[in-house]
Amino acid sequence: MRDVLKTEELDIPENVEVTIKSRVIVVVGPRGTLTKNVRHVNMDIQVVKGKTSKVNLAVWQGGRKHVACLRTIRTLINNMIIGVTQGFRYKMRAVYAHFPINCIIQESGKQVEIRNFLGEKTVRHVSMLNGVNIMESAAQKDELILEGNDIDMVSQSAASIQGICRVRNKDIRKFLDGIYVSAKGPISAED
Repeated sequence: MRDVLKTEELDIPENVEVTIKSRVIVVVGPRGTLTKNVRHVNMDIQVVKGKTSKVNLAVWQGGRKHVACLRTIRTLINNMIIGVTQGFRYKMRAVYAHFPINCIIQESGKQVEIRNFLGEKTVRHVSMLNGVNIMESAAQKDELILEGNDIDMVSQSAASIQGICRVRNKDIRKFLDGIYVSAKGPISAED
């Protein structure tokens, strides 16, 4: 069954500026600028200025899956707002049973080199995506910290590190070695 009109709205904080032109969303905040193109979703998106600025999203004559896009785009804009105000941090831990995994940060936090995974001589290189910075934790041994404004870039960089350390040709129930995400969220929430 189609709904005639479904709407969602999102409040914009005072220190953030959101502009939308032909379903290209630009969010500017204290930490920088994020841009997202959502032209593939048929939806009305408007910024309403007033005492408090809001983003209004509307779907006309939408089916169930089309209406579900409302909440998705609303959350996407909210993540962009959090990114330009607080930023995102992913913490990853190196887990090993016998051979210690060596993680070496290169190019001033833009690339990581992984050595001695399961005692293999292969050297694995993972480059961070745009706007993502990687560093070793000072408080915790064998911990990597990924930080950035765009949650998509930070999470994909973490997934690339985890994916390159997959155990192959062995029983994964026994060989649990790898580098896994241990914590994630906005930066200020963990400080």
